[in-house]
Amino acid sequence: MTTHVTGTRDEWLAARVELLQAEKEHTRRSDELARRWQALPWVRIDREYRFDTDAGSASLADLFQGRSQLLVYHFMFGPDYTAGCATCSTIADGFNGFGVHLSHHDVTLAAVSRAPLAQLQAYKQRMGWSFPWASSAGTDFNFDFDASFTEDEQRAGIEYNYRREPPLNAGGWGRILEGSTPVGEALTEGGTGPTHDNAVMTGTDTATYTRERPGMSAFVRQDGVVYHTYSTYARGLDGLWGMYQWLDRAPLGRNETGLWWRRHDEYDRR
Repeated sequence: MTTHVTGTRDEWLAARVELLQAEKEHTRRSDELARRWQALPWVRIDREYRFDTDAGSASLADLFQGRSQLLVYHFMFGPDYTAGCATCSTIADGFNGFGVHLSHHDVTLAAVSRAPLAQLQAYKQRMGWSFPWASSAGTDFNFDFDASFTEDEQRAGIEYNYRREPPLNAGGWGRILEGSTPVGEALTEGGTGPTHDNAVMTGTDTATYTRERPGMSAFVRQDGVVYHTYSTYARGLDGLWGMYQWLDRAPLGRNETGLWWRRHDEYDRR
């Protein structure tokens, strides 16, 4: 039995028209936010990064694949993981579909992770993905763009999503702040919660799992010089997570009580 308010078609239409005004304002604010993203100062990249790719060793400029813009998704797949992050995997499920459109608009979309290339290739084949995915193993790329952290940094308290988190002690205890992940939670030995569950799904513990973090970074290449233009993390990725955009418009919304999603080949067939 529903406990939600019900009404006539006319009542629904009146409420819907009123809501439309708020939606239009949201769209205008979103347009303005996009203009501000694009107006950020460009920062020249002077460090030389090398990546392992399907085509061999590559520079950051090579990842552009001849285009002027590069969008990098910092995919959580650390060197100690046995599989890619399930949450990142749900985001990446959309890359094949719109990546082709981006490539025809002078934008290359690629993922970068610290796991060895062979592991990325095997997982990519399992998931049926075709988007470019480079390994930054042995480089500082993920660390420089605040998507990976060392054990020492983690124990001292890392700077992620432009704010500092409380430290983890040597046993991996601490807390992920609300807003750093879809659900803020304490990280306790043998604990439960979305972060712990995600860690188990990658074959790691929470401390090891959370030394990698999700994010995306944008770059532009002009006159042979590569610049960093934008990065976002945590809930800033919501707009890239196509699943949530649909759920927000479903009658029950996100309706989350924990980590309900799985890799697309792990759901029970219905």
